[in-house]
Order: sequence, then C-alpha cells, then structure tokens
Amino acid sequence: MRKIVIPTDFSENAMNALQYAVELFKYERCEFFILNAYADEVYENNTQVSRDVFEELKETAYKNSSVALHSTLSTLEEISPNPRHKYIALPVFGSLVDEANDLVDKENIDIVIMGTRGKTDDRKLTFGSNTLQVLKYVKCPLLAIPSNCKYQQPKNILFPTDYLLPFKRRELKLLSTLTKSFRSVINFLYVSDYDKLSIRQEDNKAFILDSLPDIELVFHREDAKNLTNAINGFIEKNKIDFLVMVNSRHSYLENILYQSTIDKIGLHIKIPFLAMQNLKRS
Repeated sequence: MRKIVIPTDFSENAMNALQYAVELFKYERCEFFILNAYADEVYENNTQVSRDVFEELKETAYKNSSVALHSTLSTLEEISPNPRHKYIALPVFGSLVDEANDLVDKENIDIVIMGTRGKTDDRKLTFGSNTLQVLKYVKCPLLAIPSNCKYQQPKNILFPTDYLLPFKRRELKLLSTLTKSFRSVINFLYVSDYDKLSIRQEDNKAFILDSLPDIELVFHREDAKNLTNAINGFIEKNKIDFLVMVNSRHSYLENILYQSTIDKIGLHIKIPFLAMQNLKRS
C-alpha cells in the first residue's frame, strides 16, 4: 500500500497537484492523506482579538477546513473513481511543516505531493513559500507539480548527480515504481571536466544499476562551467518531462534551496520535480 500526503490550501494549483497524483498512481493501491494545516491563517488574521474570540475563530476555521476537504474528496471521487484509492481528510490546527513531518513519521509516508505554488500563485517565483518550506524541512521525498502542468506519463526523466552521495534503496525503489509501469528512460547527468570516476563514485553508480535493474538507464557526462545552465539546457534539448534530484547535506539542491530565493540561481522548473530527501528514515 503506497502512502501519500497531499497538502492543500484549496487553490487551483493544489487541486491540479491532487489530480496529477491520482493519475500518476492510478495502478497502485494507495492511501491519500489530504492535509489542510490552517494555523497560520488563523494567527495572521487575528492578532488583536481576545482569547475567547480567537477560540471561536479557530473553531470556525476548523469547520471551514472540514467542509472544503469534504468537497475536495467528493470532486476527487467524481473525477477518479478508483477502487484502489482511499482518501483521508485531515483538517489540522498546526503549521504545515510540523504537521507534515508528524504525519510522515506516524504513517511511514512514501511521498508528499503538492503544487509548486499555492493560492498566491506568484508567477515570478518557481516555488511558493509553503513548497519551499516542505522541500527544506520535511523528511520525505517531495513531488512538486508546476501550475497548469497536466498529467502525462513520465517518459523521459532527468536525474542530475555527481555520484558522491550514497542513495537510499527505498527512494530508488519509489523511482523504479514510478518509471517501470510507464517504460520511462532515466537520464543520469554528470557535469564534470573529468571523465574518470573515483571508487566512491563508481560504487554509488553501481548501486543505482543494482537498484534499477529493469529500467532503461542512460548515463551522460557534460563539460560545463555552470550546473544550472547544464540542467536547463539538457531539459530543453532532450524533451525532458520529469526532473529528479537529491536533497542532502552539501548537495546542489540543498545549496540552491538555502539561497535567498531559488530563482536567483535560474533553475527554471516547468515540469514535475521529484526531490528525494536523502535523510534518515525508518
């Protein structure tokens, strides 16, 4: 049984991510935890009220969240009446990152799926603030779906790597599941001036080959001064429709996530983006 968390703020982008998720996993038995964490909304709009009034507002927010989640589930069951899928609505008074992390631990969640942006939908930004927070702090793979990105089978996948970080078998198994049923090709991109790999790199590459035995893998090496430009160029030249990266200490993804804004780096992500969190999981 695949366990999936989908945070929602009831925006069009959030519903788009939900629709993408149920299509992507339509052949698997899944539990979808539809999570609406509404504490920030209550706190931000009610700074000058008494405790009694605040509690009333909190109760109202809970009821509104429950009604909106019920409506979301009804829509999902209408557009995707899949007997393999079970939906669980979770209205929670808490921060999104804390509630998502607690749920990941409690339910041993496989993946979090959400839109790259939410209600604010600032088109100048690659990621909205909530998605960035989840990318940075929730210890679970995250699949981010860009606005207006409609589902299509992920056929041509790009996975940039320097082979220096050990991979998690559980996460490669998730990638294998996603790609095997669609007969996808995974393109591993190594950007370096050096053709020869170190023993560590060779071992990590061998682990990939061992963990993805039935998938078509293509290994590329490119000389480039700038990794971001190499990724953007490869996506464009090779009609990539799905991007995978590892978020770990000292990784390229960690480096760009901890800049003041990812957009200063110029990584323009207009395709589904899977960030595999290379962090301790049970």
